[in-house]
Amino acid sequence: MVKPTKYRAKKQVVDGITFASQAEARRYRDLKILQQAGKVSDLQMQVPFVLAPAVLIRGANRKSPALRYVADFVFVRDGARVIEDVKGALTQAYRIKRHLMAVQGLHITEVKA
Repeated sequence: MVKPTKYRAKKQVVDGITFASQAEARRYRDLKILQQAGKVSDLQMQVPFVLAPAVLIRGANRKSPALRYVADFVFVRDGARVIEDVKGALTQAYRIKRHLMAVQGLHITEVKA
């Protein structure tokens, strides 16, 4: 039996790419159309951003890994980089990562599922 996803999202495959949800797959299709029409360019998926570097925590036997945020989509529109996340539920972890991105001067555009 396949374990359901945390928020009951249904994975979907488009162009051989597996997306975490139908909403994310739909947004990918929309962005591809916009890219073909020349409205956006440099479409990338699952782009990692380092929010905090790896650190050695006193008393720990190993380094704690870097804290990362992975954007669903990154593209260029009107000469500016756009960082997008398709969101159903705004989790506490996501809110913290959004805050840390803002500290670095990076704004996340949220697309509602």
